[in-house]
Amino acid sequence: MPANHDDALISTSNQTLEAPEPTAKTRRIRLEFLILGAVGVILISGLLGSWLGYQAGLRDRLVEEENQKAIVAATQYQLGLVDLAAGRYDAARKRFEYVLTLKPDFPGGMDGLAQAMMGLTLQQTPTVTPSPTTQPTPDTRKEEELFAQIQQALLNQDWQLAIDTIEVLRKLNLTYRAVDVDGMYYLALRNLGVKNILEQGLLEVGIYNLTLAERFAPLDVDAQNYRIWARQYLSAASFWGVDWQRVVNYFAQIYPALPNLRDGSGMTATQRFRIASIKYADQLAAQGQYCEAQLHYENALSIAPDPQVQPTLEAVREWCANPPASEAPPTETPTPGSEMTPIPSETLTPTPEDTPTP
Repeated sequence: MPANHDDALISTSNQTLEAPEPTAKTRRIRLEFLILGAVGVILISGLLGSWLGYQAGLRDRLVEEENQKAIVAATQYQLGLVDLAAGRYDAARKRFEYVLTLKPDFPGGMDGLAQAMMGLTLQQTPTVTPSPTTQPTPDTRKEEELFAQIQQALLNQDWQLAIDTIEVLRKLNLTYRAVDVDGMYYLALRNLGVKNILEQGLLEVGIYNLTLAERFAPLDVDAQNYRIWARQYLSAASFWGVDWQRVVNYFAQIYPALPNLRDGSGMTATQRFRIASIKYADQLAAQGQYCEAQLHYENALSIAPDPQVQPTLEAVREWCANPPASEAPPTETPTPGSEMTPIPSETLTPTPEDTPTP
């Protein structure tokens, strides 16, 4: 019995020491408390974040309002200064008062208002102003008549008459429609220069006309090219009878572009190239360079047939194929038009910048 009693006591004590296991209901209650706690934390965090965001937004809004006030005040202050300078003192006063309403401590606001008030005071004092002296309207009927004559001359393409009338108008009244007159002056000088170069054979005069026109406006591409060809023609002609090779090389570049370009002698670029080719071929044949001479004779005859040159070409062609031992062909073949008086070289000095490279 005692042993059984002790065992029973030990068993009872063990049961009291061991904690009972939680039931399903207890676990569910604990889980609900945890969830409620987490939700509470989230709600509190959200509310706190919203409040902090609201406070930050409120501060930003106040700062933005202050910035806007400062911008408006600065703008109105500057406009007030403009009104002061223009003598609009009442408008300036209103602007400065508005500036001080927005920003009472705005720099210069009080000074501007004081100046506006002083201006208003002085403006209210009557002053005697002298009556303006009337000036008679200038009589421009003569200028208008000349201007109409210039327009008509341009329509008729009478460039020289237009230039002469423009000069009369300028002597009478230099400021009358100056821009329009300058434009008409350019047009007349440009077209007169081109006409003198292409039609009249007055190359130096045409170059001078285009140079004057260039003072009023840049020349167009065509006018620039005509001036270049005219200068090259004069440079090439200056070697006439002096250096036939150079004359041939220069006119070989000119006549394909402007075959009828001529100077005061009346000789066109094509004629000069043909005659110079014959003269240079004669020179080469005399030196025994028959094949080179043949080439230049053929160039000359390709422009126009010449019965007097043809036999010389045939002889040179034969000697090019079968060079003779010592016999030389006839030289200085007479050509029609070669008896024309050449341009003296001293009257037309070639300029390096206008001389084309052979």
